[in-house]
Amino acid sequence: MVEAVTAAAAQADGQDPVDEAVRLRLRHHGLRDTTLWLVSKDGFALRHADGLDLVVAPDARRTGLGTALARVALETPGSVSAWSHGDHPGARRLAEQHGLGAVRALWVMRRSLAEPLPGLDVPAGVTVRGLDPDRSTDAAAVLRVNAAAFAHHPEQGSLDAAGLAERMAEAWFEPAGLLLALDDDDQSVLGFHWTKRHSATLGEVYVVGIAPQAQGRGLGRVLTLAGLHHLADGGSTEVLLYVESDNAPARAVYARLGFTHADVDTHVQYART
Repeated sequence: MVEAVTAAAAQADGQDPVDEAVRLRLRHHGLRDTTLWLVSKDGFALRHADGLDLVVAPDARRTGLGTALARVALETPGSVSAWSHGDHPGARRLAEQHGLGAVRALWVMRRSLAEPLPGLDVPAGVTVRGLDPDRSTDAAAVLRVNAAAFAHHPEQGSLDAAGLAERMAEAWFEPAGLLLALDDDDQSVLGFHWTKRHSATLGEVYVVGIAPQAQGRGLGRVLTLAGLHHLADGGSTEVLLYVESDNAPARAVYARLGFTHADVDTHVQYART
């Protein structure tokens, strides 16, 4: 029923109402440490730690079901946060009614690959290659760089070996699409760009992470561009990415590479502290 409700909402709204982390958790861990309130095929709420996901099927909206689900799911006091994908007006009203305020905004930026990509100019002393699944050191290095690069990021920084393995087991994963930048002298991983293919034509700049000691060398742009070339060579005609709305440096890099943002492509996180 959860899958049916999310599919109906996604078709109606043009946005997936739950994110990848929710889907992976349900697929691999079920309802462990999670509370589910389910109203047949009409809607559900999920409470996991301090995270809340609430979805109402299109045919059951404006009936008070969302308010009822929010009331019971928010009954327990304490910190809680919920994402509104596409900043849906119904979600905004529910948040206001229950004392949750907007605390973060995530932009989706897009680029057509019909427009030519700049040439790839890899700096001297650096090699860019795809992940080698037979080298355990590659995956370990990705985890180390990710932890350092996203130490203060509430979601990405928590990626561990189990989470990495779950994502690498997904049907969309391809080792060649997880690009590593290596130092030619000691073969240490300086950064990575993990690409994702949603379909034959839609790709994603999934994660770009640069080791703190390698920042300031332009590797973010190099790796992003290398991933775009990889996606284009594989048939993608459009690419999207997610970036924090207040991350001006990253937004500037992406804008210079031809990415643009539309207001409807904004996800907002609401929270009660």
